[in-house]
Amino acid sequence: MADLRLPLPPTFGSVEEERLHRKQRLAAAFRLFAHFGYEEGVAGHITARDPERPDHFWVNPFGEPFAHIRVSDLVLINDEGDVVEGERAVNRAAFAIHSQVHAARPDVVAAAHSHSMYGKSWSSLGRLLDPLTQDACAFYQDHALFDDYTGVVLDVEEGKRIAHSLGGRKAVILRNHGLLSVGHSVDEAAWWFISMDRCCQSQLLAEAAGTPVHIADDDAAHTAGQVGSHTIGWFNFQPLYEMIVRRQPDLLD
Repeated sequence: MADLRLPLPPTFGSVEEERLHRKQRLAAAFRLFAHFGYEEGVAGHITARDPERPDHFWVNPFGEPFAHIRVSDLVLINDEGDVVEGERAVNRAAFAIHSQVHAARPDVVAAAHSHSMYGKSWSSLGRLLDPLTQDACAFYQDHALFDDYTGVVLDVEEGKRIAHSLGGRKAVILRNHGLLSVGHSVDEAAWWFISMDRCCQSQLLAEAAGTPVHIADDDAAHTAGQVGSHTIGWFNFQPLYEMIVRRQPDLLD
């Protein structure tokens, strides 16, 4: 039998090629967030670090429906929150949160935050997720709780506190607010958000039905190593990317 190996994230021959790839993945991530119902009015943002200017990041224009976002709609902002490329305004909360996450985590290429139904519902409990399922083990000892809420995040100082709570982990639950995930690629960050929201849903359902059985700590840690790596996060996004591009090819415009 042939040696079947998982594909790996791509490498690039130029900065321009890598930038286009990130922007295509970013536009697709917004379309997928719309597909999964993560929009709540104008709330929510996903960012991708620019490969040439690491203190700049690409983000959605404020008020544009996720379901309409194309590569050409994306806006580039610098570390002061100024629009460098694009003609649309940017959500101030997106800058306050994402600028500090990107600054604190040089390894992070992308960060995703939205007010998804199950994520924000779970966040109101002020608890971490438990290792109830194989999928939830991806977040075992790899997510944090930002145990505070003072209103819409408009101050970079609060963004710094969120980044501090996140630490070196892949995600943070923002109490009474929602979820934020990060990754070494746009693909990974978007996938962890999608998966984490589903884990919130499954734990809410399980606890409503009865008393869930937790996976033992040793088994949860072992499973985390199997399902929670950067490469696995990236790989899980690939079928979703292919699906949304085939259904909505205009996102690449």
